[in-house]
Amino acid sequence: MNDIVYVVPRALAIGVLISAPMGPIGMLVIQRTLSKGRWPAFFTGLGAALSDLVYCLLSGLCLSFITDFINRNHFMLVIVGSVVLAGFGLYLFRKRPNHPMHTIDMQLSNNYFSDVISGFFLTFSNPLILFFIIGLFARFNFVQPDFSTYQDAVAYALIFAGALGWWYTVTTLVNHLRKRFNLRSLWILNRIIGSILLLMALIGIVMAIVDHTPAS
Repeated sequence: MNDIVYVVPRALAIGVLISAPMGPIGMLVIQRTLSKGRWPAFFTGLGAALSDLVYCLLSGLCLSFITDFINRNHFMLVIVGSVVLAGFGLYLFRKRPNHPMHTIDMQLSNNYFSDVISGFFLTFSNPLILFFIIGLFARFNFVQPDFSTYQDAVAYALIFAGALGWWYTVTTLVNHLRKRFNLRSLWILNRIIGSILLLMALIGIVMAIVDHTPAS
């Protein structure tokens, strides 16, 4: 039980952070909220969350085979994971959306199934997300080799819940701010998310150095 309590906030945070960067899928979700409504956009996010879950399971499976390596090199993995977060954070902070929002929609039929499928494959088409997920797993010390199958299932379900929570929040906010939302708003959101990632990376590096430094 204590292990699950330990994992709950970390798994939810991983789910949110995987979904948060406003790349092509984020632009598509926002565009569909504005053009098709909140629920088609949410189901697009659902497809993206399913794709992220698949990549998380792949990452967890790969990491489970090298548990000893992780335990021996925890310091370096935290540093590398924090650097990865910093790189994504810096990219988002500097990225300024410059594509007209009306050109992003993929013009699929207006049904939720097609929205889920398009969200899934648009996200799945970027396997580089694996590096981001591994960085997050290392940064949050997520992989627990002594977890049971039930505990693993709960942990990954919480990642999925965190991703869904993000897309629910985004579609709700954009729907409420429909008349005010523009590309500048997206640019500001990218800067906020980028700053959060940079701050988390800095905290991770500092904590790793402090933990690694032998007590005098």
